[in-house]
Amino acid sequence: MQLRALQETAVRYFLEVVKTGSVKEAALKLNVAPSAVSRQVARLERELDTLLFERHARGMVPNAAGELLAAHAKRAQQDIERVANDIAGLRGLRTGHVRVASTEGFAFDFIPRLIAQFRLKHAGIRFHLEVCAPADISRLVRDGETDVGITLSALPQPGIEVELRHPSPILAVMAKDHPLARQRQLSLRQVVAYPLGLPQEDSSIRRLLDASCSRQELRYELAMSSNHANSLLSFAAAGGGTIAFYGPLSIRTLLQSKALVAIPLKDREMHERHLAIETMAGRSLPAAGKAFVRFLVDAVKASD
Repeated sequence: MQLRALQETAVRYFLEVVKTGSVKEAALKLNVAPSAVSRQVARLERELDTLLFERHARGMVPNAAGELLAAHAKRAQQDIERVANDIAGLRGLRTGHVRVASTEGFAFDFIPRLIAQFRLKHAGIRFHLEVCAPADISRLVRDGETDVGITLSALPQPGIEVELRHPSPILAVMAKDHPLARQRQLSLRQVVAYPLGLPQEDSSIRRLLDASCSRQELRYELAMSSNHANSLLSFAAAGGGTIAFYGPLSIRTLLQSKALVAIPLKDREMHERHLAIETMAGRSLPAAGKAFVRFLVDAVKASD
């Protein structure tokens, strides 16, 4: 079998179809004609003497052979990137590219500040920060589409190495002139006496809050819900007695610049959330990625 098709262009087009599930969408991403993508996929299938996709009305899904080829191609791409970065690393951490995926709360302030601090010593390192839902972060890490993920309440998953698991309790956040603002600690029974600003129902904060309220038979007034966590902070800062919820790492710098206070909660569910720093199991990160993961782990540990 002569595998002339296993060249960069054909495999790149194939991987884009795997990612998008559509020849048309892959062509748009690659800025080529759909026929060019179809030809490259057909060439791979012809030279490998097997179909690589199941064709459905909803799109194209890789079959067992396609998944095997995709896994190999992704590993090959990662190896090339790692070697290139390691060669650059021979000159010290002067060049490199680190891809980071994070939930919105960490991405607003905590991660950008860490990146800026890291670049004070390693100014040649470039970063890409992608904001995602927790489930998407683990998928990106597992598929090798990001170097490191920072997520919340992640369960152990195959293909994921947890570099650090660290408590991330939920705090009650309110304006400095709120009637509860002088308390050192609060219970949800005290908090639900006031209108709340809450994230969507699938968020870790909302799930744990609802579980705790259900256990204690508490009811709350939902004054505002949003899929944008920082809108809820602005809502709380505006006054009117409203209370929002946030984690300690995400809120730290904002407390210095906004008219807000953050107060710990007594209820046990509010302490069941954890931050997880994830990398792809079995993957050797490039030098810049390794250095940033160490820097990130140390920064989280030092936050206690």
